[in-house]
Amino acid sequence: MWGGTLPGTPMHSAVQEPLFPTVAPTFRLIGPLVMAEVKVAITGALGRMGAAVLGAVEAEPGFLPVGGADTRAASDTIALPGGSGEIPLFPDVGPLIEHTQPDVLVDFTDGEGAAAAIRAAVPAGVRVVSGSTGIPQAVLREAEELVAARGTGVVLASNFALGAVLLGHLAGIAARYFDYADISEGHHEQKIDAPSGTALSLLDAVIAGKGSAFTSVVPEKETLVGTRGGTRAGVNVHSARMPGRLAHHEVVFGAPGQTLALTHDSINRDCFMPGVILAIRHVLTVDRLIVGLDRVLGLEQSAKVKP
Repeated sequence: MWGGTLPGTPMHSAVQEPLFPTVAPTFRLIGPLVMAEVKVAITGALGRMGAAVLGAVEAEPGFLPVGGADTRAASDTIALPGGSGEIPLFPDVGPLIEHTQPDVLVDFTDGEGAAAAIRAAVPAGVRVVSGSTGIPQAVLREAEELVAARGTGVVLASNFALGAVLLGHLAGIAARYFDYADISEGHHEQKIDAPSGTALSLLDAVIAGKGSAFTSVVPEKETLVGTRGGTRAGVNVHSARMPGRLAHHEVVFGAPGQTLALTHDSINRDCFMPGVILAIRHVLTVDRLIVGLDRVLGLEQSAKVKP
């Protein structure tokens, strides 16, 4: 559980002041207590991340899972992982929003699914938290326009593991002291994009931290094409895909006589849930587009402090 309850009280029974007065709350009567709840819907509900998010939202005091959507939906309900009941399931995000009227839509699909979620939710006044990767720049620009027109908050993040976000922050700080850098990432075999969205975020962080291009070593003879990986601004990026992994990211800096390696490993999907819950709470307080969990944590401000 990410959050807490009063000692000796059942789940969802703690008396709380409304955390987000700008959000029209729903109320549920539990014995003598009345508690405001934030309604949360999930797209990609049948996926592994979607199931984990459903469980986290179900367990979080003050949150109420109200529905899910998934293109693979073969029934009209889905059981909550914690066993507290069932919620409606839809094959498309439009009917999900229309019938459940959530306060927040959490999206874990892909770039196309994220675009559909934003287009359906924001004009309806529903805030969005998306962990989908591969979102095209054109969709980001469209999201900015929709958010500006409606004043509805949206948070997009390639990784919700707090350690991975800190990895990017620390890598950006270290980058200014080195001329050589490589990024390596490894994921499970079913991940559809390479490199990962987190690897690209790390790439952006080290380039911004250095403020200029790195030096990439180009071998005189490459006996296997592509061995050095993809390259941007002198940083080589490498991807691996195989069963047995969830997510691994490493940034290695080099200088004469030394290397500095910064590594983060996601062992299971539980590591993403505190960040998802944090983003849901945060998106209720903003009326703009936020890209990156580092901005939710305020890390982009501290990164601007130079020695």
